[in-house]
Amino acid sequence: MAPLKIKSKAVKVPTAVLSVTARVKARASKKEVDQKAKNADKSSSGSAGQEHPLLPKGNCLETGKSFRQSIQTWLGFSLLGSLFKRGYEPTVVTFTTLIKGLFAQDKFSEAKNLFIKLLGEKQIKPTVVTYGIVMNGLCKSGNTKIAIELLRSMETLNFEADVYCYNMIIDSLYKDRMISDAKNLLVKMNKKGISPVVVTYTSLIHGLCNFGQWKEVTELLREMVDRNVSPNVHTFNIVVDAFCKEGMVKEAEDVLEVMIKRGEFPTVVTYSALMDGYCLQGRMEEAQRVFDSLVNRGLQPDIISYNSLINGYCKKRKIDEAMHLLREIRRKNLNHTVVTYNTILHGLLESGKFAAAEELFNEMLAEGRIPDVCTYTILLDSMCKNRQITEAFSFFHLMQENELYIDIACYNLLINAACKDGKLEIAKELLNEVFSNGLQPIARTYSAIINGLCQEGYLDEAKELLTRMEDNGCFPTEFTYNVIIRGFLKKKHTYEAMALLEKMWESGFSADNSTIVTLVEVLQMREQDPTLLNMIQKLTPKDM
Repeated sequence: MAPLKIKSKAVKVPTAVLSVTARVKARASKKEVDQKAKNADKSSSGSAGQEHPLLPKGNCLETGKSFRQSIQTWLGFSLLGSLFKRGYEPTVVTFTTLIKGLFAQDKFSEAKNLFIKLLGEKQIKPTVVTYGIVMNGLCKSGNTKIAIELLRSMETLNFEADVYCYNMIIDSLYKDRMISDAKNLLVKMNKKGISPVVVTYTSLIHGLCNFGQWKEVTELLREMVDRNVSPNVHTFNIVVDAFCKEGMVKEAEDVLEVMIKRGEFPTVVTYSALMDGYCLQGRMEEAQRVFDSLVNRGLQPDIISYNSLINGYCKKRKIDEAMHLLREIRRKNLNHTVVTYNTILHGLLESGKFAAAEELFNEMLAEGRIPDVCTYTILLDSMCKNRQITEAFSFFHLMQENELYIDIACYNLLINAACKDGKLEIAKELLNEVFSNGLQPIARTYSAIINGLCQEGYLDEAKELLTRMEDNGCFPTEFTYNVIIRGFLKKKHTYEAMALLEKMWESGFSADNSTIVTLVEVLQMREQDPTLLNMIQKLTPKDM
């Protein structure tokens, strides 16, 4: 991928950035050398024979657990062959163990075929345990629907599925966001006389919380109590976390109170979720109170607890408090990651403390923390916001040269900056680069260029890009419609604007203040056009 060529004078990139990118480049070169060595080894050993179909492809030595599982399964099949030769008959336990081993290696197809072969055997019949292992493997490999079909086939073969089988499928259904199917399966369990356990309810509650179905969550908690199934700490933590993420911190505090009354002791996870809820609302005194309460109860805050508090203080521009927490983390030798540094780095840059940000960046490198894509995005964002466009593009080129991963967020920052700086050709080149790199532009990507095109009066190009946006499955937002409509109105292209206004209204969006002002100006010039007046009334928000 060739870097974009822009005519600009050379700029100085911070030494710390050059240092880390050089390190990344060196690591990339080493990786390339290692890969060539691996390929040479493969070609030299190619004549020795083909890979065993049950051994994993590639170099398993890099992942010890996977390698051990592979060897164990391979030995298991070797032993099975030996048993057949000696005239011994393998049992259902033998096949069940082998199927479990295949699923553990993500060999879904081989495990399925072995299970089908077992079903075809008349002498050896699978047990409920065998079915459970197969269902577990199917669910973990994303084949929940096949697992449900297997559950139904068990019933036709007079096999009684146990609560373990139902739990696995219910858990998988909620993870697949098929919460209605999960609830129906719970009803089916009850009808069959299979008593749900705490794991069953917890999985369902987790799914309902993700969808914000608080009434159903309350009903399930009541049902648990009525059936003498006590919610455990994990159940309570899920509810507390869900409430906090929805900004319902008061409700989360109520759940915490119920939790303590029922004899379940809150954990670091519970307090961290509650702290994060207060931090999201900017209520730092309350967040600090929860943090202190955690410590007073004899619990040790983990890095997640500290990161939540640091993030909250940075958003409130209380950088000194955030830095104090970082020093505390270091004193306690907590395993802090690049996430901690990214949060404070962003806070420092947003507060205009550039020298302190550079110092922290150097400290991060000195500790051996390698910046991630988020770090680079934070740095790019700061440059763009401070209109250091030349520096931002030089930094971007440096990332390209060092083959660092660049995500859509980085491209969005640069596209937006280029458009605001009147560099539309560069913005369009960047959009093409997004496609060539296999990334998917989002509404914000298209909207920035459409806005830039409208500002410069390139309305036909703006309309073409809007069509391209829709053809690529990216739906225009309210902002997208408003900028392009204003563009057409300002150039007195009223009929095109009217068509877009109608489309905007059909999409459920409203005109913003700027668009309404422009519409009124056009209406005054067109001597109270009734069609235009009617459109203004339709598009004006009710609260205006």
